[in-house]
Amino acid sequence: MQKITPCLWFDNQLDDAISFYRAIFKGAGDPQVKRGPDGKAFAATFDLEGQQFMGLNGGPQFKFSEAVSFFVRCKDQAEVDYYWERLLDGGKAQQCGWLKDRFGVSWQIIPDALMRYLNDPDAEKAMRAQAAMMQMVKIDIAALDEAYAGCAPDISTSRV
Repeated sequence: MQKITPCLWFDNQLDDAISFYRAIFKGAGDPQVKRGPDGKAFAATFDLEGQQFMGLNGGPQFKFSEAVSFFVRCKDQAEVDYYWERLLDGGKAQQCGWLKDRFGVSWQIIPDALMRYLNDPDAEKAMRAQAAMMQMVKIDIAALDEAYAGCAPDISTSRV
């Protein structure tokens, strides 16, 4: 059992959120849902890719913000595209691989290549990759590769 579990506060969309996330993230276990007398979910625990979450239908008092986001590591462009398209459904694209899903939860859809490039000891290569990333909405690995290598990247396909 994990020691720290994020708890997501929803207005009244907990059942919808669990269904939405479980359809996107494979290997999700069956949620444990506590329901109120009206049959609506009040609280739940659910697992996505080995990460346990709690969810709460707490009402409209609190909203999600970018102050907390979930970082999704992707091995290649196909995985970036997969998570981007599905999590963005009904949501809003943001800069640098960030998006807000239909519930207002912030996600970072980030390829391993970006992290490798940004952490390169060659500061010039890392800065070129960072400059390219700063111009992107959805991360485009081919454009990052070009920037990292010192070529002028075509990031026109990276904007959503």
